[in-house]
Amino acid sequence: MEDLKQFFKKDNFAANSGIELLEASPGYAKARMDIEEKHLNALKAVQGGALFTLADLAFAAASNAYGNAAVGINANISFVKAATKGILTAEAKENSINPKIATYTVNITDDEGDLVAIFQGMAYRKKFPLDFSDV
Repeated sequence: MEDLKQFFKKDNFAANSGIELLEASPGYAKARMDIEEKHLNALKAVQGGALFTLADLAFAAASNAYGNAAVGINANISFVKAATKGILTAEAKENSINPKIATYTVNITDDEGDLVAIFQGMAYRKKFPLDFSDV
């Protein structure tokens, strides 16, 4: 788990967005983001790209936690509630897996436990292991 957390600290966009990976195990991950001014759009709600980035990091961690490289090949997101302050949590859970393809649902919730967004992703599972040599 620690190697995976260090590996994903190299995800510069997520790191610069203030996203922290909390947990990861094969097929599961949890990440969080403290809402800051930089995350807000002109309507003072969290911008959709910030929500997508949070969900995408959780998806990446869950799909790569098996130890082999996995890359997203399809993703979509539905925004169901505006978030404006506090902490957002993304929880990724695997729906299906086979040797080449895996699917995930990531729910983003706010401090109240209300659903903010639903992300669905599909990962292509490569045959080579992740390289933790420089973490």
